[in-house]
This record gives sequence, C-alpha cells and structure tokens, in this order.
Amino acid sequence: MNILILQGPNLNLLGLRSSKNNDRLTLDKLNREIRTFSRTQDINIKTFQTHKQFQAINVLQRNRNWADGILFTPTSWGRSDHTILETIKLIDIKTAAIYFDSGYSFGTDAKDSIMIADNIKDFTGAPVEASVKGLEYLLNK
Repeated sequence: MNILILQGPNLNLLGLRSSKNNDRLTLDKLNREIRTFSRTQDINIKTFQTHKQFQAINVLQRNRNWADGILFTPTSWGRSDHTILETIKLIDIKTAAIYFDSGYSFGTDAKDSIMIADNIKDFTGAPVEASVKGLEYLLNK
C-alpha cells in the first residue's frame, strides 16, 4: 500500500511545542516512528512537510495516481484552506486527518476544522498515537 504523508505549516517546530510538555518529540522523530510502523505493515510512504499551500496542492495532485491513502496533518490549514480541501475531495483518496491533543496542538482541533468530506476521517491524540491510528484506518484495521 502507498501512503502519502502531508504535514502542514509549522510542524517543523513540533520539538518546540513538545518541549513545553517536557517531551523531546521532533518532526524527525515522529517521521521515524511512522516509518518504523510502516515497515511492519508493508506500507510505502512519501513524506512531505510544507508551509506553502501551492506546494501541498502540487504534492497531492502529482501523487494522486500513486497514493492509496493520505495521512494529512493540516495544522492551520484545517481552519481555512478550502483549496486543499477541494483538492482532497477531487482526487477522492481515503484520507486520515491528524490533529494533536492539547499538549501538542498547533491551535486547530478537529471540531474547528473545515477538513470534512466523505473521504476524510479525523483522528486526535498525541502525535505518534494519532498518526498510527490514522495509518491503521487507511489500512482498514
């Protein structure tokens, strides 16, 4: 199975956010945990993090024929980025939207998000746990 991982604005600062919880989770460590889980499940992944909407849309469109699922952490895009939502709806790929709980939140929760569609299901929790839940959903577990 091929999974596209799209990580939104400011996730490169996850270490800064997690340090306030006396945790040392960085984006690199999160991605390592995702790769480790993916190897145990025979998942091929492509990971992309950006702050720029147009780059996110390009990644989604260019990988629409490769990806069987999308693991998407929208951060602030979850509140207002209708163009990314429209793209996810148009390419119609099963998507897990990941939101972090209060200790790691970047300010947008699932309840505040516009990322709602038939092909999108949201998951909330600590970054690693929520991401793994999202991957399990994409695998239909």
